[in-house]
Amino acid sequence: MLPIALQLYSIRDDMQDDFEGSLRKVKLMGYEGVEFAGLCDRTATEVKSLLADIGLIPVSAHVPYAEMIDAPDDVLGRYKEIGCPYVAVPYLTEEYRIGAEKGQEALAGIRMLAETAHKLGMTMLYHNHDFEFQKIGGEYALDVLYNTIPAELLQTELDTCWVAAAGVDAPAYLRKYAGRAPVVHLKDFVMGDSGPEGAYELIGIESDNKEKAVGFEFRPLGHGQQNIPSILAAANDAGAKWLVVEQDQSSMGKTPMECAEMSIQYLKSL
Repeated sequence: MLPIALQLYSIRDDMQDDFEGSLRKVKLMGYEGVEFAGLCDRTATEVKSLLADIGLIPVSAHVPYAEMIDAPDDVLGRYKEIGCPYVAVPYLTEEYRIGAEKGQEALAGIRMLAETAHKLGMTMLYHNHDFEFQKIGGEYALDVLYNTIPAELLQTELDTCWVAAAGVDAPAYLRKYAGRAPVVHLKDFVMGDSGPEGAYELIGIESDNKEKAVGFEFRPLGHGQQNIPSILAAANDAGAKWLVVEQDQSSMGKTPMECAEMSIQYLKSL
């Protein structure tokens, strides 16, 4: 199996309370690497030293688009110092989405960030949600992004939960980007007939339709409706280098740490 990392957003409260202790627990669970979602006020030098001591590989980092745009060299340089080969745009607010008011501005901004990362010897990724599967001129918005910015600058970080929640075949879509999919997000979920929109309430993003959250729940891998073995096969076919486990919100009466352990144990059982 490909090496497995944990997106630390999954255990964000634990990280804030005990940064070092949480990383040590992640290593003990069997994760080989981590993907950051903030550094909890630690310096790049501190984080690099701590990871080396624990034996965890810094795979990537999710960094807010606005934060990177404001100071691209400084922000990307920080993760370069830590040793991350990848940095991802994790989310675009509504006005910056492809086809929206500032969509062209975002395309130019992401290209600039990707060029900056390339100069630093890093690779920029884009992490999708479900809204990128709205069609623009007959193409998914996500495809417009990848057709606009070349592969040598921008690679995919397909979040297979959001691909599936949008009603798209996740393994097939992953194979579509073979050779351009170095990091793949593994995420399980259950979803009722009302669809995925309410899921944003679960990750702290307000929605006008809160009742739609009913029936949607993020789950540890192997405890939802995703066909994880088929996604793993597609990740191999696509030439992925890392699998990243993410669970935006804990569930099933378990803590975030317990959910992270359930996911890695499930993967080890395959």
